[in-house]
Amino acid sequence: MALEQEEVNIDEFSHIDAEPKEVPLTKDELLEKPKTAAEYEKEIYDLRQLLEISRSLCTTLELSTLIESVLYVAMAQMRVLGAGVFITDTIDRKIYALGNNVSGFELDQSVDYIISDDSRLVEVLTVPNTVFTMRELWDILPDSKELKLISTLNPTLIVPLVLKNRLMGILILGERITLDDDSSEYDEYEKKEICTIASLAAIAVNNASLIEMSSTDMMTKLKLKYYFFNMLTDKLDVAVAEGNNLSVLMLDIDFFKRFNDTFGHACGDFVLKEVANIVKSSIRGQDIASRYGGEEFTVLLNKTPKKDALLVAERIRSNIANHDFFYQNQHMKVTISVGVATFSIETNLVTSPKVLVEQADQALYMSKRNGRNKVTFADPAVLAVLGHSAAIF
Repeated sequence: MALEQEEVNIDEFSHIDAEPKEVPLTKDELLEKPKTAAEYEKEIYDLRQLLEISRSLCTTLELSTLIESVLYVAMAQMRVLGAGVFITDTIDRKIYALGNNVSGFELDQSVDYIISDDSRLVEVLTVPNTVFTMRELWDILPDSKELKLISTLNPTLIVPLVLKNRLMGILILGERITLDDDSSEYDEYEKKEICTIASLAAIAVNNASLIEMSSTDMMTKLKLKYYFFNMLTDKLDVAVAEGNNLSVLMLDIDFFKRFNDTFGHACGDFVLKEVANIVKSSIRGQDIASRYGGEEFTVLLNKTPKKDALLVAERIRSNIANHDFFYQNQHMKVTISVGVATFSIETNLVTSPKVLVEQADQALYMSKRNGRNKVTFADPAVLAVLGHSAAIF
C-alpha cells in the first residue's frame, strides 16, 4: 500500500534565513579595545611574579617573617610607600592588631591599633576577592570607630585577607608612588592583582597560624621545646656558615615546688604564666622564648654575643625578682636562676644545638649551686668544673 506524500508548503519556512545572522556586540564589547603586545607581555610578567610570590609565601611558616614578606610584596606590586597588616592573635583570635606589622607608616605610640573581631567592620570586610577604598567603607559604616582608627593611617586601599569565609587579616595600603602622567587611583587590573595576592597571603597566614598553634604551649603562650630546637638548629647552621654569634639562655624558677605545696597547683600555674609574660616582654620580637619543660624556660638570642646575652639574662632575672606576684591577696617573691651559653667561631665552635643547650644547662646548675637568683656564663672554667654529666637539681 503506497503512502501518500504530504505536500510541504515552502512559504511556511520562508522566514528562516539560510545563513545565521551575526549576534550584535554589546556596548561594552564595542568599547573594549584589543590588547596590545605590550599589555600581553605585562600580563605574562605579572603571572610569573604571582607564581614567585605564591612560592615565597607558601613556603614561609614563621608568622613574623611571613608578614614581612606580605608587606614587601604589597608595597612593591602596588607601588605604595607604606603597608600594614592587622592580624589576629594566633591563640585567642579576639582582636585584629596592627602591632609591629607595618612598614612605611608613622604610628602614634599612644594609640592601640586594634579592631575587635565582633565589630561591624570585620563583618563587612569578610568578603573574598574584594577591595575597598575609604570612601566606600565610610558609605557603609559612617559611624565606625574602627574605621576612624584606620583613617588616621591615610590608606589608599583596604584589602581583606579572606579564607573560607574567615577574615585572616586586614591589609592596609598607604600612599601611592605616581609619575607625572599616572593616576593615584587603582584600576581594575591592579585591584584584581592585589586580590590574588591577598588570597595567597590568606592561605599562607592560615598555614603559619596552624604551625604557630601546634608549636605553642597553651598555658604560657611560649613556644614548645621541639620548636625551639628546630629553630636553634636552623639559626646555628647559619651562624656557623656566616660566622655570627648566637646565644642560648636556660632559666629555672627557684623553689617552684613551694608554690604548689603552699598555695596549690593553680598558684603554680599563675607563677608560670607571669614568669613567661615577663620573659617575653624582656626580649626582642625576633628572639624565641620557649617553655622547655615544667618550670624551665629557654631563650634563643640570634646574632647575639656573650656581652649582650648576659645583659638580656640579667634584665630578665631582675625584672622577675622585682615583680610583685600577687595571687589571692598574697604578695609572693619569685626568683630565677639563669645559665648562658654563646656560640662563637673563635671561642666556642659547637655545631650541635644539643651541646649548646647542655652548656647553658650546666651554667644554670652553677647558678643554683652558688645560691640561686643568679646569672652564670658557660665559660671553659665552668664547663671544666662541672663536666658533661652535671644535672640541674
